[in-house]
Amino acid sequence: METELLLLLFLAGLAAGFVDAIAGGGGLLTVPALLWAGLDPQTALGTNKMQSVFGTAMAVRRYAVAGLVGWREVRLAVLATFVAAALGTWAVTLVDNAVLARVVPWLLLGLAVYLLASPRLGIGTTKERLGPAVFALLAGGVLGFYDGFFGPGTGAFWTLACVALRGMDLTRSIAYTKVANVTSNAASLAVFLYAGLVRFDIAGAMIAGQLLGGRLGAGMAIRHGAPFIRVVFVGVVIAMTAKLLWDQFAG
Repeated sequence: METELLLLLFLAGLAAGFVDAIAGGGGLLTVPALLWAGLDPQTALGTNKMQSVFGTAMAVRRYAVAGLVGWREVRLAVLATFVAAALGTWAVTLVDNAVLARVVPWLLLGLAVYLLASPRLGIGTTKERLGPAVFALLAGGVLGFYDGFFGPGTGAFWTLACVALRGMDLTRSIAYTKVANVTSNAASLAVFLYAGLVRFDIAGAMIAGQLLGGRLGAGMAIRHGAPFIRVVFVGVVIAMTAKLLWDQFAG
């Protein structure tokens, strides 16, 4: 493969890893880049999962070192998310996800409006509405399956769930979300690997970018906290909404 193309894919991975570590939505950059590189849609999705796992794992490591990941609390969510995501990835090979493609952009639009109308959301901790075990099973099952089955906006939904149902501030919510994301991505990747739908040469170039971007993005989020995360998070949600609505109506 041409060196210039691999360099561009490295840069796409770098930018996606940076954004994804802060607010999610890195797939907005990487999936189009993989399709542009000439991969068929299924192989693009499989390759995207592989490179994303590494960048998200780097972000998780930074958040964990900063003491923002409660492993005892999150371990049940990891188990529920992994199983549900694997089932979701398997299910998408059997049924059409066109209904979700039509509904999710409007859910994200509602989320963006809610965030803009709630400037203090996630700035500090609030009262929890669900205990850690119930939350882990509910969110891990629903959002894990969703991420395997369709995917766009999963990080945003996880973050809002952590804020609204567990009472976390935005920084800890993002840390929890990254653990859930790396889990569902790993489960989906296992299915794609089994199906032979991963391009390792392309994934390698993007992984290098993801590792650097994930480290830098998580560092920025830890350093600047909730106000910075909120700005990036709202921007990513709006961009994702616009992209999905464009695909829906242009398609």
